[in-house]
Amino acid sequence: MLSYFVVGLTLAVGQVGTGQTPPVQAPRIASGAVALPPPGTPEPVTSPVANPNGSPAPEPKSGDANGCACADAAKKEAAKDEAAKDAAGRCFLGRFLKANLDAFKDKDWPPEDEPEKPRRHPPEPWSSPPFPTHDYQGYPVIGVPADSHDYPLMKALEGTGTGDFLKDHKIEIYGWVTASGNWSTAQNSNSPASYWLVPNRFEMDQTVVRVERQLDSVQTDHVDWGFRSSYLYGIDYRYMTAGGWFSDQLLKNNRLYGFDPTEQYADVYFPGIAQGMILRVGRWIACPDIETQFSPDNYLASHSILFTFDTYTQTGFMLTFKMSKQWILQAGLNAGNDMAPWYKGAVPCGYFGARWVSESNNDSVYTVLNQINNAKFSHFTEDDQPSGHDNFNYLVSTWEHKFTKDGSIHTATEAYFMWQRDAELGGTPSLGPVQSFGGGGGDGALIPGTSLTYGVLNYTEFAISKKDYICVRNEWWKDEKGMRSGFPGVYSSHTIGLSHNFNSVLQIRPEIGYYRNWTNDSFDLGTKKGITIYGFDMTYRF
Repeated sequence: MLSYFVVGLTLAVGQVGTGQTPPVQAPRIASGAVALPPPGTPEPVTSPVANPNGSPAPEPKSGDANGCACADAAKKEAAKDEAAKDAAGRCFLGRFLKANLDAFKDKDWPPEDEPEKPRRHPPEPWSSPPFPTHDYQGYPVIGVPADSHDYPLMKALEGTGTGDFLKDHKIEIYGWVTASGNWSTAQNSNSPASYWLVPNRFEMDQTVVRVERQLDSVQTDHVDWGFRSSYLYGIDYRYMTAGGWFSDQLLKNNRLYGFDPTEQYADVYFPGIAQGMILRVGRWIACPDIETQFSPDNYLASHSILFTFDTYTQTGFMLTFKMSKQWILQAGLNAGNDMAPWYKGAVPCGYFGARWVSESNNDSVYTVLNQINNAKFSHFTEDDQPSGHDNFNYLVSTWEHKFTKDGSIHTATEAYFMWQRDAELGGTPSLGPVQSFGGGGGDGALIPGTSLTYGVLNYTEFAISKKDYICVRNEWWKDEKGMRSGFPGVYSSHTIGLSHNFNSVLQIRPEIGYYRNWTNDSFDLGTKKGITIYGFDMTYRF
């Protein structure tokens, strides 16, 4: 299991082999090049070889190819020796701190534009940084090169036995910590706005540790595999929770902070099916949203109401087919909205998606039937108490467009239409105690018949430097009977924020937003129609 693998790597972190260092094999030398003697060997004194006419041969110039090859080889060996000495001479913590210091001192970040790596997909529509991602919505995308996560943890492991093992097996370990603060006109709870649930407080949103191996879907000559294992702790676990995945923390106890193994999946890539196919098995982040659960991948620190009340994760299997350079198709089967197959309320759900990118690479449309079955709320008993779980179905589509050639100004518009039968007011209940920030108290009131929820959301981004961008978010959303939010009505929200990357490991995102239910009191535990929230978050990557 992936969890055992992570434990084993954790125990090995920072250890360096104590045996004798094996002899360094001399680099292979091209024909005609001069081989370097082993390190430490005295340089022999020789006379230049005479030419056929008896005159001494000219000394090789420093710019000769053979001289450059030798010099480059010597530099590489010296750098390798230096890295090994550095790893052996510092403890893991020392190397980790140095890697962080180097990131803060790096005046050349972000690097100048570099040629794109080979890919079987349209070019990146915009750059990251300053934006959190560098491709249109929808994943996994077949035919694009793997991302690199060269953060302090992996740098600290360079030159160690653990680091060499990870590098040889193309495995990376990295993560981040996101903390936030907000000032709100609410007194007890910002809900149904998210993720800043508790008003006027500083909180630790999420600490995430991830272990992954990315597969290579650019090549077409062999089957490849990968996996991702992401572990989260923080207040944001409340939004990630899926029935059966350590869900008692929220669904039975209504705890403010908790743990969630948000991603646990394996991928297998088959190049011979269509123009490539990826089979994914496990638990993954639901694909069709502008926003996502993990803070570094979002344009803003907060989230829209529309995103707050759709699917977060799915557990099952999914097939992704690359049909052409412009088209990707998807199909899958999972255990329902935010439920594991072994959970009491699990219901088999189908999944179908299509992703299109224009030949001009200026537009993309991603449309998904994200959950399709009988759409009947799962009612059951838990610990002799009436309980249940959402089983809504919905169709969701996102159109993205870039206004400038480099994508420095681009927009994304998402809309969905959601339905459910015999739902409960407020959706999946928590049987835990009622808390001042919300949640708990058990089942909501039954809503007979069919309930509908639908809305539209827009994000528009403006890059102002290689480290900064401004984001504007607007939405309109209607929860007809309150099956999702617990408060029927027409909602809107309007937010503007700035994202600034100090360097490759530290980011800050201040913003201000206004959220309102134009029909009924719903914010601050049903006492206010609208609230204003100013807040920020900071993310440190390791």
